[in-house]
Amino acid sequence: MDAASAPLRLAPAEAARLAIRTSTLSVAAAGLLIVIKGGAWLASGSVALLSSLADSGLDLAASLFTVLAIRYAATPPDREHRFGHGKAEAFAGLAQAGLVLTSAVLVGVAAAQRLLNPEPITATGAAIGVMLASLVVTGLLIWAQTRTVRATGSLAVAGDRAHYLADFASNIAVLIGVACAGAFPIADPIAGVFVAGYLLYGGLGVLRHAADHLMDRELADEERARIETLALDEPGVLGVHELRTRASGLETHIQLHIDVDGDLTVRDAHRIILGAEARIRAVYPGADVIIHADPKDGAEPHGREAALGH
Repeated sequence: MDAASAPLRLAPAEAARLAIRTSTLSVAAAGLLIVIKGGAWLASGSVALLSSLADSGLDLAASLFTVLAIRYAATPPDREHRFGHGKAEAFAGLAQAGLVLTSAVLVGVAAAQRLLNPEPITATGAAIGVMLASLVVTGLLIWAQTRTVRATGSLAVAGDRAHYLADFASNIAVLIGVACAGAFPIADPIAGVFVAGYLLYGGLGVLRHAADHLMDRELADEERARIETLALDEPGVLGVHELRTRASGLETHIQLHIDVDGDLTVRDAHRIILGAEARIRAVYPGADVIIHADPKDGAEPHGREAALGH
């Protein structure tokens, strides 16, 4: 998520409710797609339709993972998890990536076999109708998921959306393959190969995103710059350093040091810290913000700086 969309973020509890509603919608959409694609595949025998059906089946499993992960990630911190349970979303992302990559392999094998042994496709009219319906259902779901990701920054919903974006592209490929199969039988398995390649690309993207989350990758440079600007806007803040950020599910964790006048009282320095925290939370609702005050040009290396020998 870029800095421009950051102000649209919701408080964690509200974001979790929105993410759960959207993920439940994806479960219903996947179930509907399985039913209509399954019927069309039984009637046509299209390997491209079979590949799309397999993808929808894995999408259903991934969407169920997503709902469970978001529910668990939204549970409050406890004695064993003082930073909350947000990384459950990243584990859901890993599961989603594994499912998508598995689907890519299975579809690729089926397409390769059909390339070696082409078979005619029947009931292409029904298959085309099903794929058009799938495009409409998937497109509406992606629209809802995109709005949710922009509002919440949910990794689990973003991973789920990656499945359906791949689904949308694969549906187009399948539609082309089925429509052209009468005149060009090889078009059907070629469409299957395209779907497998796209699934592989999407699965690796979800895997990388989940790994970044688990490894506490910093927020985007634009967001870090925005956080520094928000802190510097508070009167009395003379500088910002040691900014560290990470995302944990629907929550954002922000730590930074600010420079203040060394002659201030502890009470006055604390008032400046509270003001800077309020400015940051106005843009990142519910963020866990920790700010340490240092005297301007008078602080010895300490904390992480001292530990790293800086």
